[in-house]
Amino acid sequence: MSTAISQTAYNYKVVRQFAIMTVVWGILGMGLGVFIASQLVWPELNFGLPWTSFGRLRPLHTNLVIFAFGGCALFATSYYVVQRTCQVRLISDSLAAFHFWGWQAVIVGALVTLPLGYTTTKEYAELEWPLAILLAIVWVVYALVFFGTIVKRKTKHIYVGNWFYGAFIVVTAMLHIVNHASLPVSLFKSYSAYSGATDAMIQWWYGHNAVGFFLTTGFLGMMYYFVPKQAERPIYSYRLSIVHFWALITLYIWAGPHHLHYTALPDWAQSLGMAMSIILLAPSWGGMINGMMTLSGAWHKLRTDPILRFLVVSLAFYGMSTFEGPMMAIKTVNSLSHYTDWTIGHVHAGALGWVAMISIGAVYHMIPKLFGREQMHSVGLINAHFWLATIGTVLYIASMWVNGITQGLMWRAINDDGTLTYSFVEALQASHPGYIVRALGGAFFATGMLLMAYNTFRTVRASNPAEAEAAAQIAVVGAH
Repeated sequence: MSTAISQTAYNYKVVRQFAIMTVVWGILGMGLGVFIASQLVWPELNFGLPWTSFGRLRPLHTNLVIFAFGGCALFATSYYVVQRTCQVRLISDSLAAFHFWGWQAVIVGALVTLPLGYTTTKEYAELEWPLAILLAIVWVVYALVFFGTIVKRKTKHIYVGNWFYGAFIVVTAMLHIVNHASLPVSLFKSYSAYSGATDAMIQWWYGHNAVGFFLTTGFLGMMYYFVPKQAERPIYSYRLSIVHFWALITLYIWAGPHHLHYTALPDWAQSLGMAMSIILLAPSWGGMINGMMTLSGAWHKLRTDPILRFLVVSLAFYGMSTFEGPMMAIKTVNSLSHYTDWTIGHVHAGALGWVAMISIGAVYHMIPKLFGREQMHSVGLINAHFWLATIGTVLYIASMWVNGITQGLMWRAINDDGTLTYSFVEALQASHPGYIVRALGGAFFATGMLLMAYNTFRTVRASNPAEAEAAAQIAVVGAH
């Protein structure tokens, strides 16, 4: 093949690297989740040590699952999708390589600092200032590669999936930089530049939009490429995808105050957050319905295609958790649900059911194409993984719903003389069976990830990446 052609072939190397690390970090993050869930059943598993205590490991778990597993899935798929839909190679191989290694450095930094207790104490933004700065630099490089590739595209049209990826990149950068504004006092200690209710407001503007843009908008970009591809059907309504995009990014950014009901935040701000959260149901379900309707005429494929099953069930969980979220944002519901395990159940309906399942489906779709294979090593193992993931997610969510509502009702129960009917310890005792079921559900899900790792290993070992590169070259040349 001529040099001109090889220069336009896609950069699959960085996609392969991120795809493999999605699986690796998924196992570590979810395995740690099972461990800390077990600590709530058997507190002896804290081992009486500060760096193995629940309080130190829990933020490590959230960082590994969101930023390591979820981040690598987003980077792998966004680089894969942007090249294939723009019919052009990434704008810079060296910047893409810096993005990969820089991101792994951030995650390793989290692995070291969080168990040692170095933390800003801000939810999903715990990394102290040196790591926060490194993360910002790596993110800017990612933005340069992604948008630079779109600028030099060979197609006139920018596919809708890239709009979602682009919004996720821009807004995540803004959230991270604003929320991490701080005053360093030593190498691993800083204080927020904001104070009091302002600090809380900015933190939950960040925190909920980490969910809204990192864990929703980015993964919708994934959905708009991989669901039509795997179903071999065009997206149901391209017009709906555009309306859905603009409505989602317009509304999501306002929803953060619903985390601060009944706090010192001004009442108008709480009510605004609640109202925006309820309206948010419409664009969220617009995306879910668009994905589901894409299967019109292809539902029979679910019987034989476990990858498609992952993608479709992820949409079902997305629909469910984006109905539950607005409902929990209503003040009266929130007065029961807040500070209980119901919130944890809701988060994991989104994290396990939506984010992890669509990521797993997308990675299963990509791996054979990235490594020059017809399909994954074992379809049976994908099927087993699907059922482990689904059953694990349902056990997790159901146990946390029961626990959360039990806790909320016990905490608000009052005797005739105005004293509390139940002590906190009694509510904790009532929660114990739910914690056992939750740990079991998490173990199911993590076991599925081990099957995925074995399946991926066997596929990669039998692979021919050169064939994948050649196929990419032919595809690009054919497109011209």
